[in-house]
Amino acid sequence: MTLPAVPTVSLDDIRSSDPSRRARAAEALKLGFGTFGLVYVADHGLTAAEQDRFYDSFHRLTKKPESEKQTWARADLWYQRGWTPPNTEKAVAAGGQPDFKECWFNAPMDYDEAAARLHPELYAPNVWPEGEDEFREVYTKVGKLLHMVGETLLVGVAQSYGLDAQTLVGLVQGAPHVFRALRYLPLSTEQADARILWGEEHTDFNLLTILPGGRFLDADEKPCAKPDEASGLFLRTRATAENPNGTLVPGVAPPGCMVAQVGQQLEILTGGTLVATPHVITAPKTSGYSRLSSAHFVHLHTDVVLAPIGPFRTAASVAAYRPPVLASTYDLKTLVDIGLAPREALDALGYRHYDRLASAHENERND
Repeated sequence: MTLPAVPTVSLDDIRSSDPSRRARAAEALKLGFGTFGLVYVADHGLTAAEQDRFYDSFHRLTKKPESEKQTWARADLWYQRGWTPPNTEKAVAAGGQPDFKECWFNAPMDYDEAAARLHPELYAPNVWPEGEDEFREVYTKVGKLLHMVGETLLVGVAQSYGLDAQTLVGLVQGAPHVFRALRYLPLSTEQADARILWGEEHTDFNLLTILPGGRFLDADEKPCAKPDEASGLFLRTRATAENPNGTLVPGVAPPGCMVAQVGQQLEILTGGTLVATPHVITAPKTSGYSRLSSAHFVHLHTDVVLAPIGPFRTAASVAAYRPPVLASTYDLKTLVDIGLAPREALDALGYRHYDRLASAHENERND
């Protein structure tokens, strides 16, 4: 069976008062998010000049000495803020293979202060490098714009399935959204020959991921064309009877568009109607190339119960995605799984009674 093309959805169609334009957006979202787990996004408002300015400022940051970058690494915040060193994050389905990248995480949007007291690592204050005012400015500006793209798409999804337009947007207000800038590192000849991946295949655990597109760099760290057709972002379509493993398709949007892909949280809320997108970042076959990229992760508020909602809540979907958990618990478990949070962070989910009783027994033995 030949797959249809990945659809493009116009944000202007979602916002339009014209029912025919909203219907066109709904059709694109249902096909894209339901079959591919992604859509291409047009009319998003990010100019090429602003994107170039963002990548220029981030690239300058990556060229700082590692000793300086290490001062921005916040393992105590589970790397949800500041610099993430190479080989830190790993893919769950890849046997613990670390990703060959360095990252910068910060939150472009205001968040719920009450939730921050309960989950200080997820809602931490931003970390900024001293003296890099342009990076801070453009990072925040681009991150806010990408978040608005995400919220508009969530309005479109809600409208597509007969929900109130604000249903999904209401679940993300004040949530721990993060905007990440990434640099995929150049490979040696031996690594390129061994076909080491920049990022192992995985699905994002958040609600929706917005990808504005990246930039390849040659061995002299100058912007260049894609080195070969096998390198870059690839996404796996939903499995079918004819193709039970799905199909890998290039995640390259048409000119002027960006990519939006479904995360695990949105798949669960929709009971599997929309599918979280497995994706992999492959490195060039030739050594020396690197790549700058970025992603904005739209999250559910940590107080939201993660389970199928509204028309997606059926006996089958509830059974498939049980047990329901708080989004904060889902976040914590995943961050431990991918190596960003320490395993002992899971102890926070246990009862305090255990330590209290152990302490009492220890005191009795010492009396």
